[in-house]
Amino acid sequence: MTTAQEYVEFGSREARGVSPTYERLAHAVAHDDALLALLDGLPPAKRQPNLLFGVVRWLGGPVDDPATFHDYVVTHWPAVEAELRTRATQTNEAGRCAVLLPLLAALPQPLALLEVGASAGLCLYPDRYAYRYGDHQVGSGAPVLECAADGLVPPSRVPRVVWRAGLDLNPLDVTDPGDVSWLDALIWPEHAHRRARLRAAAGVAAADPPLLVRGDLVDDLPALAARAPADATLVVFHNSVLYQVPSPRRNAFVRLVRELPGHWIANEAPEVLGYDTLPEPPNDALHNVLALDGKPLAWARGHGQAMTWFG
Repeated sequence: MTTAQEYVEFGSREARGVSPTYERLAHAVAHDDALLALLDGLPPAKRQPNLLFGVVRWLGGPVDDPATFHDYVVTHWPAVEAELRTRATQTNEAGRCAVLLPLLAALPQPLALLEVGASAGLCLYPDRYAYRYGDHQVGSGAPVLECAADGLVPPSRVPRVVWRAGLDLNPLDVTDPGDVSWLDALIWPEHAHRRARLRAAAGVAAADPPLLVRGDLVDDLPALAARAPADATLVVFHNSVLYQVPSPRRNAFVRLVRELPGHWIANEAPEVLGYDTLPEPPNDALHNVLALDGKPLAWARGHGQAMTWFG
């Protein structure tokens, strides 16, 4: 896929109906030869729309108007390029816990959670948040995570978590204002509700910080998994992470995680893990596939706002 095609797809399938600002901006970049030439000088993983838009927002640049965005990026390219090369899209969306919850609540309790690509670890607290699936509410506390769930009976309880840990190449610290500002910059412009959710979830994590380990998802996973208590069900999970991992490394991770005790939950775009057969998604928006131990069970929107069960 060319860089232009990547931006068209992002605008058409991810941002459409969710962020008019990013939909408009993505299509403008896709037809902007000057910006495409700059982006094509970067490694493929560093050209992605979410990363570019997040970096410009973090630097204080404009994203509301494609023309001023173009001028800013061209004028400030050395600073933009430096951030693109060093940063990664570490979107830490607590809302994704709403699509994980039906699986987590059904597993043998208590749980030991280990998130790969944990960022700041906000998805390690599914037991501390409240959830609303239509008229059905479960759990207590803040934030309240809303999810339109189709085809499943919503869970009646939150899981019991006795251990939580995260593995990341660059863990973020919710008590560090600079790290939180980067997480904020990755939230799309119109999404005030996600900014409020980030603040509430960061408060939960800061009050009881998780174990976050800087490391590689293959080399360092076994040692961290071995630290989980033996009397809890180990659950290794990840949300929209493996697309950033080269295919050979991704395959090595899959082989490794299948050998670990406990369970494995994947929430990734359908092409990332190459499932043999999948039903048609509910619409043409971009969906992840939620899978347990390699078995696909549901379609899930990227920020946890909706899921369609088919398993």
